[in-house]
Amino acid sequence: MDRISPLISTSTLLWFIFVLYSFSKVYGNSEGDALNALKVQLSDPNNVLQSWDPTLVNPCTWYHVTCNNENSVTRLELGNASLSGQLVPQLGQLMNLQYLELYGNKITGKIPKELGNLKNLVSLDLYMNQLEGRIPSTLGNLQKLRYLRLHHNTLTGTIPYSLTTISTLQVLDLSYNRLRGHVPVNGSFALFTAMSFYHNPGLKLPVSSSGPIKSMIFLRRRTRMMINLRSIIIACNILSRDEKFYEVYESHLQSSAVEDVK
Repeated sequence: MDRISPLISTSTLLWFIFVLYSFSKVYGNSEGDALNALKVQLSDPNNVLQSWDPTLVNPCTWYHVTCNNENSVTRLELGNASLSGQLVPQLGQLMNLQYLELYGNKITGKIPKELGNLKNLVSLDLYMNQLEGRIPSTLGNLQKLRYLRLHHNTLTGTIPYSLTTISTLQVLDLSYNRLRGHVPVNGSFALFTAMSFYHNPGLKLPVSSSGPIKSMIFLRRRTRMMINLRSIIIACNILSRDEKFYEVYESHLQSSAVEDVK
């Protein structure tokens, strides 16, 4: 009886290790399959995805992929990689992903609504691409999101009100798109200035708001009044960083001939 007990314990331990390994393998392959689906849809002239081998147990050894201690993908770094093609809905399977960085490429098509499944996402950077279509309302599910940067695309439609429920949102940039409709001012959006929505001709800023957006509207109107100004003397002054920012912003508005807000 004493000889059987250690045998049972050893068998149990081996079984547990096997189950744990099998689970890890399936989990890793699931995320690897999702990333491989993205690779298939992308044109990669610089071979930055060359190390993405779908036959490996998990993608944690691939370049531009970061994993946690459980071999689950937490970061995808593919900014300025000269990639073109489209995003895939399988990206929504990367359940522990915190940083999705695909900025500065030539990615086309729509933003997959499945990105709303990435409940641990902290930063979503898809700016400076050629994305089109609407901003998915499912992005409002990303309640840990702090950085949402979608500027310099060709996104259309209205801004989803679901985004205002993201209380953790600190940085928002939807500028240089083709968005239309009214800019929400409730929730987290009350913190952002008009610069977050700049150069969307179809967007209407809330004239009656009393937050940062109103201040930027006032600045824009004053700039329109000064459109015929030939010179201004600012010598013998020490401008603060904020004052310099507004000076540059005013100059930019004049050169861009921004339409006045009614």
